[in-house]
Amino acid sequence: MTGRTAGRTGTDTLGQARGAVAREAWAEAHRLLRALDTTRLTPDDHAGFADAAWWTSRVDESIEQRTLAYSGYAASGADRRAGLMAWLLFYEHQLAGRPSVAAGWLRRARRHLGGEPECVEQCYLVWVDTEAAQARGAFDEAMASALRMAAIARRCGSPDLYTMSVQARASVLVARGRIAEGLDVLDEAMCSAAAGELSAFFTGWVYCLGLQQCMACVDLHRAAEWTDAAMRWCASMPAENNFRGLCRLHRVQVLELRGHWSRALDEAVRTCEELLPYERRSAAEVFYLLGEILRRRGETQAAEEAYGRAHELGRDPQPGLALLRLARGRAQASAAALTHLPVPRDRLERCRLLAARVEVFLALGQADEAGAAADELRELADGWRRLCGAAVTLPHAAAASAEGAVAYARGDPGRARERLHRALALWLELGVPYDAAQTRMTLAAAGRAAGDEESARLELRAAHGVFVELGAVPDARRAAALLDAVRDRPPGGLTAREVQVLRLVAAGRTNRAVAEELVISEHTVARHLNNIFAKLDVSSRAAATAYAYTHGLV
Repeated sequence: MTGRTAGRTGTDTLGQARGAVAREAWAEAHRLLRALDTTRLTPDDHAGFADAAWWTSRVDESIEQRTLAYSGYAASGADRRAGLMAWLLFYEHQLAGRPSVAAGWLRRARRHLGGEPECVEQCYLVWVDTEAAQARGAFDEAMASALRMAAIARRCGSPDLYTMSVQARASVLVARGRIAEGLDVLDEAMCSAAAGELSAFFTGWVYCLGLQQCMACVDLHRAAEWTDAAMRWCASMPAENNFRGLCRLHRVQVLELRGHWSRALDEAVRTCEELLPYERRSAAEVFYLLGEILRRRGETQAAEEAYGRAHELGRDPQPGLALLRLARGRAQASAAALTHLPVPRDRLERCRLLAARVEVFLALGQADEAGAAADELRELADGWRRLCGAAVTLPHAAAASAEGAVAYARGDPGRARERLHRALALWLELGVPYDAAQTRMTLAAAGRAAGDEESARLELRAAHGVFVELGAVPDARRAAALLDAVRDRPPGGLTAREVQVLRLVAAGRTNRAVAEELVISEHTVARHLNNIFAKLDVSSRAAATAYAYTHGLV
């Protein structure tokens, strides 16, 4: 091949690469640009190369090419473009866990953009100022910065950065405790993404930040709706969508809570593959969720491995690992792991930790320690209600479940049943079937303690059905065993002989006929009937007969 032919071929390839960048065909663009002599690339080409590398999860290559783009822009005096590249390098290094390097690039971005007339790139700097003020608790300053960002974006005609300013405003409102208002504002930003009003990069960004906010606010209904929207968008994008794994993480969280465990496992495996190359912290969270599902399915060894992988990637495997130890009969080890564990700032994680403490301490017979954890859960739920004005949340359901379990352990079945019925209603309204079924199990125990065998049977039957559907094998076996035990015991506390008498009375037999059939005296039949009436709290043969038919004794 002559030099002229090679040059023409290179020019053709470069033209194709530039076309692929313009079409956002990132995998094609990356393949073409990687085949070129990079000394022939312009700063714009390096910037496109960086975008192609980023979208295809090659973060180190993205940083390398963006640095080359920055150098080219800075050398030519293109301060706005250089400032944008510097800010993006700040963002990428920050995500990669290199805060000092990130800070250096942020200073460069400020130097390039600070002296420029108002331009859309300055929105990025104001956004950083908003987040910094929010982190310091200077909420008025943070809100002023978010509004300034919105004004610049509007004047410069950038729907992308205007929507990010709306998201920033929502974040400030939530951080200062105006939860309901903040989530309403967040919905506005998410609508812009769902309506297709934003570029691909900002659509993914808005979805990821918004879903993080929904889960942080323990708003399961909102998270489920927006996760579905985010995954529909991901499905419509090319395979090299770098946001796919991040959005899928939140989908796994929702599926796990909703009880769609088979789908969650499939999604989790794919998510780990997508996230591991560039987002290890998020991958760690997915491995933890894998452990949670596998533990409940009874796959203890696989669960142990998933928790271990989460730990290797930097995610504390508690409280799931402690509950796995409890399932293996190591209650003391579980308690030791949870007792001195710092309480997480994340509300959902704090809720799960406190609920696990209640479960472990009750298994050890330490009702006072369990009660203290239940009290903390109630404080969390009440505090959250004051902030967001909602009483149907995961913390409220978890608190009611914990209070009911503690009351039962303390020998107060009446209080236990009242709190457990409330918890069950909340879990069902939230659509969290596993916790609802666990609550039914405790409710059945409290019902039996109160002499209500029929209610216990109903709750055990319902719980068993849910566990079977979920694939929660150990819980399904436990529910089946308890259900068999309840079936073997006559309802209402009746003895076997009293059941015989009641069946004959329900069949219309007189006392004399009953006595003859059972070969006992009429006096004994009368005594049995008096005992039956007292135990069933009825006063006539007709009422006793109705009870027999209602409870399947005839």
